[in-house]
Amino acid sequence: MDLGIIAAIAMLVFWAIATFMFEAPGYVHLLLTAGVFLLIWRIVVRGSPKK
Repeated sequence: MDLGIIAAIAMLVFWAIATFMFEAPGYVHLLLTAGVFLLIWRIVVRGSPKK
C-alpha cells in the first residue's frame, strides 16, 4: 500500500466517525468526496503499466 491509499482510508474513517458519532457540519462531507476520489485514483495509478 502506498501513502495515498492510506491517506484516503484515513479520510474515510474520519468522515465516518464525524458523521455517525457527532453532528458534523456540511464541509466534513468533502472528506467523503476527496477520500473516494483519492482511493480510486491511487488504485488506478498502481494498476497502470509503467512507461
